[in-house]
Amino acid sequence: METKFNIVLVHGAFGDGSHWKHVIPTLVAKGYNVRAVQLPLTSLADDVKRAGDMVAALEGPTLLVGHSYGGMVISGAGNQPNVVGLVYIAAFAPDEGEAAGGLLGLREAPVGIASVKPDAQGFLYVDPANYHEVFCQGVSDEDALVMALSQKPISGQAFGDPSGAPAWKQKPSWYQVSANDKMIPPETEAWFAERMQAKKTITLDSGHASLASNGKEVTDFIIEAAESLI
Repeated sequence: METKFNIVLVHGAFGDGSHWKHVIPTLVAKGYNVRAVQLPLTSLADDVKRAGDMVAALEGPTLLVGHSYGGMVISGAGNQPNVVGLVYIAAFAPDEGEAAGGLLGLREAPVGIASVKPDAQGFLYVDPANYHEVFCQGVSDEDALVMALSQKPISGQAFGDPSGAPAWKQKPSWYQVSANDKMIPPETEAWFAERMQAKKTITLDSGHASLASNGKEVTDFIIEAAESLI
């Protein structure tokens, strides 16, 4: 690959950068400069800053990819001047002033939300006993166990924080819908894709964590977006 092209992967709530483990090796093998940010998950502003700082430190055109709540983050961090496109993986895609919690309220709460519990410090986590069923259907029992027991809780505040001006209004974007999502309604995901006038939308027969259960399809989609921008 002649052009140095960066791909920054942004995880969501109840996870971390290791959720991209089925995506990263192929992207690197294709010659992309790949980074997976680790979000603090303390507030939307903190998370946008962390991702934006990583993007700003990279030279060359950059594609931002966000899963789940990571879509809130890339919508803000994507305003960095070297970001040339965004890919949303079963992710929130807010307009200015919208918060993740409010967007979840657009439709009847998905069944997985009942498994989201608060801790004593006001951080939210998915009940490990239900994590496989509601968050990552389709992954192995072993992977689901590790994901459940190593999940990173998110501040309840982050779900109420409003988005700033979203980058998807200015930059080409792609969207992957998860047809069996139990954390964000698939209908809401399809609405995000339609509203942003995504350059391409695909639907996978997957649960919320499609990046883990359908790594090849997600990776191929990211590569397709990247190749169109080079």
